[in-house]
Amino acid sequence: MRNLELPGRSPVHSLNGMAATSQPAATLCALEVLRDGGNAIDAAVAACAVQCVVEPQSTGIGGDCFALFAAGGGDEVIAYNGSGRAPAAAVAEWYAEQGITEIDPSSPHAVTVPGAVDAWARLVEDHGTKSLGDLLQPAIAYARDGYCVHGRVAFDWQLFADTLRRDPTAARIFLPGGKPPEAGDLHRQPELAETLGRIAEGGRDAFYRGPVAEDIVKHLNSLGGLHSLDDFAEAQGEYVTPIKTTYRGYDVYECPPNGQGVIALEILNILSGFALDELEPLSVERLHLEIEAARLAHGDRDAVLADPAMAQVPLGRLLSDEHASGLRASIRRDRAMDAPPPPDFPAHEDTVYLCVVDQDRNAVSFINSLFSTFGTGLVSPKTGVLLQSRGAGFVLDPSHPNCIAPGKRPLHTIIPGLLARDGRAVMPFGVMGALYQAVGHAHLLGNLLDFGLDVQEAIDLPRVFPTTEGMVEVESGVPGDVVEGLEALGHRTGPPVKPLGGAQAIWIDWERGTLTGGSDPRKDGCALGY
Repeated sequence: MRNLELPGRSPVHSLNGMAATSQPAATLCALEVLRDGGNAIDAAVAACAVQCVVEPQSTGIGGDCFALFAAGGGDEVIAYNGSGRAPAAAVAEWYAEQGITEIDPSSPHAVTVPGAVDAWARLVEDHGTKSLGDLLQPAIAYARDGYCVHGRVAFDWQLFADTLRRDPTAARIFLPGGKPPEAGDLHRQPELAETLGRIAEGGRDAFYRGPVAEDIVKHLNSLGGLHSLDDFAEAQGEYVTPIKTTYRGYDVYECPPNGQGVIALEILNILSGFALDELEPLSVERLHLEIEAARLAHGDRDAVLADPAMAQVPLGRLLSDEHASGLRASIRRDRAMDAPPPPDFPAHEDTVYLCVVDQDRNAVSFINSLFSTFGTGLVSPKTGVLLQSRGAGFVLDPSHPNCIAPGKRPLHTIIPGLLARDGRAVMPFGVMGALYQAVGHAHLLGNLLDFGLDVQEAIDLPRVFPTTEGMVEVESGVPGDVVEGLEALGHRTGPPVKPLGGAQAIWIDWERGTLTGGSDPRKDGCALGY
């Protein structure tokens, strides 16, 4: 139990249903859906749609979505890949001919066809109990009537105001009066309200066909993009088989590539060979091992992860005990390894993650993202749709498995997680923060399973992250003597530009019949139950 005399928050406990999101309005929306008879999928989609309005720097209907779903709390986990694809005209040779050697995250070439709306529609149709139109009504109201900007959102908005100034529509909508809103300001997005209304009335096709798609494609083409109406009309996600490993007796489920969930599992496999429970949660020794395991797994990510439909991704090898043992053997406990070379991959970190468990113990782990803060910063003029920058996850080297190609999905950072044991789902969980997410999953699960922290304590605990440039970002909550100890081992440390990630989790206690949730103080949200 936390020290009640110190700042912090207690975990939330409830009996029937619970939601945890990074926005109070979204959490409240999810609870209202549950109390109105909706299930976990209904609540997750409604809450995410709200976040696409009230947390616009992190997510939007112009982005992508992944989900894990355990019906009735069983361990038959369903995974959905709602990531978008490159345009049919996006061949590597074209970029070479234009002298383009990397994809600028703010360019139209970074826009893959958004997969979120298709994912929402498919999940609600297959597993929900309400209509998509009904579930979008709270988001429509916030976009039309206005919402209060929260503190963390305002912080990010201020940092990336220049991104919005490059696009006239983005500047008009998101820089009212020429400046970003402040915490407590009222903000509206009337064009987005109209677009959401079209989707509510016409379903997914109202986004991928007709006026909405036409305006998006026209805007991208005017900037040099290769997109076509056919690219949008043919867009669809897919159900995929989840992957898993075992850590401290629990099954850990992730979505398979093109996402980096396999890297989270690889980090856990490496760390499973160390007796972490003999260490302190914020000790030099524990953080050093976590940093080194992450660096090793990130090397694999940058070398081989890609769209498995268009490249060979050696999942069996990545998840094997032999591979984990070999990597573990290269870790020295008395000094840091040399930093691996930086990958050809941008480090962006804006996403929303949420989880919901309902009274029937349906559990959903749900994540939606624009990739960069405000995505590309490009907004379709008539629709108000912010467009994601996921295409910046591609490389342009034809010999690399993650090289851009027609209809290909880029290496994706967003990863929902789900913990199970003895045939039952135990905890939907996730940690936002782009490249941090894989190590964030391992850090969170270690806090819970190695050190016995409760859900909220596990989320609160300070974090470190080895960046692709060789720096170890260290949050200010890490004690000074621990930072000195990491530096003595050879780690080059520094503060992060923004807090590392943002987590949500809901623990299902099957014996007591209760739910316990936590939400990250690094964001504006909360967990609530009833």
